[in-house]
Amino acid sequence: MAPAAATYCIIGAGPSGLCTAKQALALDSQATVTVFEQSKQIGGLWAYTDDTGKDSNGLDITCMYANLRTNLVKQGMGYPDYPIDEQAPTFVTISDVIKQLEGYVDKFQLKKVIQFEREVVRVTRNFSTDRWDVLVKDVAANRYAMHQFDFVLVCNGHYSSRIIPSFPGRNIFRGQQLHSKDYRREENYRDQRVLVVGGGHSGMDIAPAIALHADKVVLSHRCNDPVHTGDRVVQKPEVLRLTQTGAEFVDGTREEFDTIIYCTGYRYSTPFLSVDCGVSLENNTISPLYYHCININQPTMAFIGLPFNACLMLMMDLQARFCLKFFTGQKRLPGKQQMLEWWQKDQQERKERGLSGKLSHMLAGDLQQRYYDDIARIAEIETLKPVLAKMHADCINSKKEDVNFRNFEYRIVDDEHFIKVQIPPTPTMS
Repeated sequence: MAPAAATYCIIGAGPSGLCTAKQALALDSQATVTVFEQSKQIGGLWAYTDDTGKDSNGLDITCMYANLRTNLVKQGMGYPDYPIDEQAPTFVTISDVIKQLEGYVDKFQLKKVIQFEREVVRVTRNFSTDRWDVLVKDVAANRYAMHQFDFVLVCNGHYSSRIIPSFPGRNIFRGQQLHSKDYRREENYRDQRVLVVGGGHSGMDIAPAIALHADKVVLSHRCNDPVHTGDRVVQKPEVLRLTQTGAEFVDGTREEFDTIIYCTGYRYSTPFLSVDCGVSLENNTISPLYYHCININQPTMAFIGLPFNACLMLMMDLQARFCLKFFTGQKRLPGKQQMLEWWQKDQQERKERGLSGKLSHMLAGDLQQRYYDDIARIAEIETLKPVLAKMHADCINSKKEDVNFRNFEYRIVDDEHFIKVQIPPTPTMS
């Protein structure tokens, strides 16, 4: 049972932190909610800036690239009580998402609970008070303060800690090397020879975009079959080694490059959690968690937004409501042993499906709708309509088959069905 006037610490003011704050305020009217955000604005990686590297306070800058259009349908990018504008196209831009997040903050008056330029340095379990000690740095003033909270919800996203492969020769390549985290505009690579490493979403986006301006673009990936990137992109297998002026691939071919862009993903990062928090981060998996949210060993801590291959904002909102049902005392959590048994069963099923390691939090195939239905049933809240997961799956499959997959509009017909309409090409002036 939550104590009177419970205190909630929310780490991060991106999409997951914002909906978690909103739901905490809505579900616990007596609560004190505090959101710590290390940057100067809301939005997390959606807060676009041309800058890369470190900000004025020495913290990593993380954001999307300038011309990004989402690869997920907009119906999964809004919140249940604040959807993205119906007039917006199916695949929205960064500015559409930021506009939506800013409107959400204004509607639910969330600015009053957000403390900007506050970096969470350490979260420790205080066993004498049975609360959380949270050390926070005011990065602008370079001052530290210790706070105590009843509940901690980690909402720091998982697109900040870069994965860069350690190819032999990386230290001798004379050209530019960067991660997609620091990629901003395709026109910056005009007349260059560019190697893009990685056949995931960002690689498949960035390679054809740069190819409109670059002298040559090669996409290196481990996919069994060619991916759909258009005719301008040359595809190669994995990099064997880098040279001073280019790369050698495992098929024995060599190419010369000016720039290498690593679209090789991110890893979860929670450097602020002390060992006594009761979770481990190994092989890009945070465990043990009940339904990929609640810390089984210390169940007054939760993580919002870990699962991927999902209807992002809708899933985060559903997770927040799931966790807060227990944190507010409206429902009682199962015992530790029962939660551990669920976690072990989930891990076993994932292992059998080939979803272990870095895929441990992936909602592949039928797992997506099942996840929504399970946590909604347990928390006695409304689940997400099946049509949303169906649209999401169709969108992902279309992306694999057609580089122009965004030339379609998705429209919901009912709870189970949607239609997909091709957008007519824009007439060109003769």
